[in-house]
Amino acid sequence: MWLWFPICAALLSACMAAAWALQRATKNAGWVDPVWSFSIGLAGVLLALLPGASTRGLAVAGLIAVWAIRLGAHIAHRSLTGPEDARYAALRREWGESFQRRLFWFLQIQAFAAALLTLSMGLAAANPDPFPRAQDMLGIAVLIVGIAGEGIADAQLRQFKGRVCDAGLWRLSRHPNYFFEWLGWFAYPLLAIDFSRLDLAWLALSGPAFMYWLLVHVSGIPLLEQHMLRTRGDAYRAYQQQVSAFFPGIRRRTSS
Repeated sequence: MWLWFPICAALLSACMAAAWALQRATKNAGWVDPVWSFSIGLAGVLLALLPGASTRGLAVAGLIAVWAIRLGAHIAHRSLTGPEDARYAALRREWGESFQRRLFWFLQIQAFAAALLTLSMGLAAANPDPFPRAQDMLGIAVLIVGIAGEGIADAQLRQFKGRVCDAGLWRLSRHPNYFFEWLGWFAYPLLAIDFSRLDLAWLALSGPAFMYWLLVHVSGIPLLEQHMLRTRGDAYRAYQQQVSAFFPGIRRRTSS
């Protein structure tokens, strides 16, 4: 796996350069995100299958493919049928004439982030333990729950275009799609780690840790919340006071 990792990192860099060219041609930077999802899927599958595919590697590659196709197709459909993603539209306004130059290097940083995430996938496939263990089945179940939960949250959100979505999973978290995306990344440490020994497989925990940081502190919640406050105003402020930002919880009551 370690010999293939630099090749996958170079592949991801090239994919994000292509994503930059695509968004420039279409004038819609929202296309960056489906390319990013498909690129991680491609790199993850390569790490799982090369140089030889074990039963575990085949299983991990299948899980990665399902995740990438579901997420990438969903975002691609949104980019094809809707306006530019609000986060990129905000960066376009903020960066002005330097938008294209700064976006190119921003996407190369995203390529580096994607490479770090694929490390968890590669370690899951490289685990020498017999497959499947009970722990492996738990990991598969976690990824299925993550994909299903994110899909349900996305479907519920589509019914509230132009309004604050506060029904279904969105009553428990302001960003349930992000929460389930993060949850799914725990599948790879479960597939990678043998709790009876200390080895490099524990690095697989970097996947969910890094994804949490990206979603909660960098390119996910902060930019999206700014957009929602700007476009939904007091209705979203009231929603913020009642519902947890990330982790699902009991809806808080506000004083009348």
